[in-house]
Amino acid sequence: MSAASDITRRAKSNLAFALRVLTRDRRDDAVVFYAFCRTVDDLADETASPVGDRRSALTAWKNGLLHGFIGPDDFQREVVSMLERRKIPPDLPAAIIDGCLMDLEPIRFEKWENLEGYIWRVACAVGLVSIRLFGCTEPGSETYAVALGKALQITNILRDVNEDLSNGRLYLPLEALSRHGLTEADLPVSAGDRRFAALAAELADRAQAHFDEAAAALPQADRAALRPARIMSEIYETLLHAMRSDGFRVFEKRYRLTQARKLAILSKHLFA
Repeated sequence: MSAASDITRRAKSNLAFALRVLTRDRRDDAVVFYAFCRTVDDLADETASPVGDRRSALTAWKNGLLHGFIGPDDFQREVVSMLERRKIPPDLPAAIIDGCLMDLEPIRFEKWENLEGYIWRVACAVGLVSIRLFGCTEPGSETYAVALGKALQITNILRDVNEDLSNGRLYLPLEALSRHGLTEADLPVSAGDRRFAALAAELADRAQAHFDEAAAALPQADRAALRPARIMSEIYETLLHAMRSDGFRVFEKRYRLTQARKLAILSKHLFA
């Protein structure tokens, strides 16, 4: 088993689940890319290691992708080979690393506009690499990837707000908190707090608008190639609806779909 396959197998993420529908050659490359994303994200999150060491490791990855690795290991060679084979501009995975570098220090965003730059790096750039791995050829697929990346990331921000807060991170824009009568010191809130419910509904509305934008942009010629992305879209849109219908109790529970529900979504898209 390759290093990339082992990383992906252990992660058990929604994205790794959606990759099952790809043909073998494209799935192999997508697994390498997913393992790269998991690796750099884990470097950012490994709080047991000093920030300086993690910054150096991420910077080494970025420099290696942009300028070539000095003595690359097997996994780094896999990543470089995949990027070259699929003609993926190295500035896209480098942007993902830039997003991970932003996560090394406690991070706060004053306004939505500030958060959008982070989202582009950690989500939209992932989508723009993915459509190349999936074999998309239509320009509209880039619009789809960017819109879906925003939808997925905002859904993640809402779902994971409690976990992120416990790790010293807050992705909710401070201006939005203030507009709803909240400060960071108020978090986590008690169940049923109307201020947070209104803020969460605002995030959910933004995410839903991006889901709708992605659906409208979906190019029919790339519909089959985008099957993994469409599976991801339905999984996360279902999570978003679950949070909304449950009153956004994100400080009490972590919303997730059962394996059976995800398999049902996968089956639905196998021939659609």
